[in-house]
Amino acid sequence: MKDILIPITALLFTSIGWAQKPTEVPKPSDYPIDLSNTADLIIYIIIPIVFVILILWWRKRQKQNK
Repeated sequence: MKDILIPITALLFTSIGWAQKPTEVPKPSDYPIDLSNTADLIIYIIIPIVFVILILWWRKRQKQNK
């Protein structure tokens, strides 16, 4: 069992090392989020805060209805 396990793991790790990245997938940006940009501010700050507030409000209503 041990004799066959070593070549299989070696083959697995070498195939992972040679794996190719897909070309259609967008790559992450090297630049951080620019909070002076209005779109970034709305997407990364305002919408998550509103979403959390709505979830908390909805949960509170669900508890009151029970």
